[in-house]
Amino acid sequence: MTPSARRRVVITGMGVLCPLGNDVPTYWDNILHGRNGIARQEDFVQSGMTTVIAGRIKGFDAAEALGDRKYARQTDPFVHYAVFAAGQAMKDSGLNMDVVDRTRCGCIIGSGIGGLNEIHEGNRVLLERGPTRISPFFIPKLMLNAAAGNVAIRFGLKGPNFATASACAAANHALGAAFRTIQYGDADVMISGGTEAATTVLGMAGFCSARAMSQRNDDPEHASRPFDKERDGFVMGEGAGVMVFEELQHALKRNARIYAEVVGFGQTDDAYHMTSPSEDGEGASRSMALAVRDSGRNLVDVDYINAHGTSTEYNDKTETLAIKRVFGDHAHKLMVSSTKSMIGHLLGASGAVEMVATALAVKHDMVPPTRNLHVPDPECDLDYVPHEGRSAKVRMAISNSFGFGGHNATIALAKYEG
Repeated sequence: MTPSARRRVVITGMGVLCPLGNDVPTYWDNILHGRNGIARQEDFVQSGMTTVIAGRIKGFDAAEALGDRKYARQTDPFVHYAVFAAGQAMKDSGLNMDVVDRTRCGCIIGSGIGGLNEIHEGNRVLLERGPTRISPFFIPKLMLNAAAGNVAIRFGLKGPNFATASACAAANHALGAAFRTIQYGDADVMISGGTEAATTVLGMAGFCSARAMSQRNDDPEHASRPFDKERDGFVMGEGAGVMVFEELQHALKRNARIYAEVVGFGQTDDAYHMTSPSEDGEGASRSMALAVRDSGRNLVDVDYINAHGTSTEYNDKTETLAIKRVFGDHAHKLMVSSTKSMIGHLLGASGAVEMVATALAVKHDMVPPTRNLHVPDPECDLDYVPHEGRSAKVRMAISNSFGFGGHNATIALAKYEG
């Protein structure tokens, strides 16, 4: 299918649940002002972790938020987060499910790990009480597709439905697949994003053992510092981001509000190492180049990049190198920022929560900052929008997500011009 024959896709609804807000307006205000969502966690202290800080959701009660205590018990937190964020996005979109064709509405939700809480709890029950005491909800609670399945059941979505699992690129792969599904005519509406609830003792222990996490335990506010010379690793976060993607004419017929147009998707792999990016940034650069090429626009049309920006030594300098490799001289005219500096790394949910920020940047011509950028790294020499958000024209933006396994996924958004 030629680009001119593809159907246009727009964003008409968004929902978010993360360490800096349980709704989109709160989240947006907090990140524009460079506020901190990372704190010391006492359960990690008690467990003797080498890293005891994380970005956790605050003030969220699943039973109350979802309106059903029994349902909350029978589902894992990563499902709670997805269903809650999806509810926000659906309400925000103004979609009336009583009048749309439900068979043309689908759902794709990504997650890097899935029901880790349930895996931990199920193993505890197995060891302490034996196999006959395992909950009948054990498998339905932990499986990666539980989020997409539960969102579909909740809102009666009978179209394409599945999960993506590509570590920290999972949400961007979900969004890219949703984009393609509408472009090629298999659906008119797709609910898509990512969710993660891995800030458990087991999850933290695994990442601590991988030696990729910041150990700035006595200074959590300054622990996540992408592109800063003194960065010492990433900080874990949790949450969900969900968006409503809609075919343009479908949205216009109901006079929907449009945040931005989804215009391109690129996906590659480094084929290099399971946990480290390729040193030359080749895979990441191809992902960005493919997303821009898919949009039918030019590299110089991109004004802002929401970077993967993990605050690890290798990612930040490799992503900087990849940006310069793709954009050439234009790289130094771009605004680049990492919202992980404020909320931590949400793993499989990160791309979706970051996509909400990217869409709002395009909509409002406001660019989120990179927090904690105090000591410039000579190898990271781009405009990272330090400390506070910036008012600037954003005609087009891309958002990067790179995951363990060498997975790279980039989404391109543009201002909707009619």
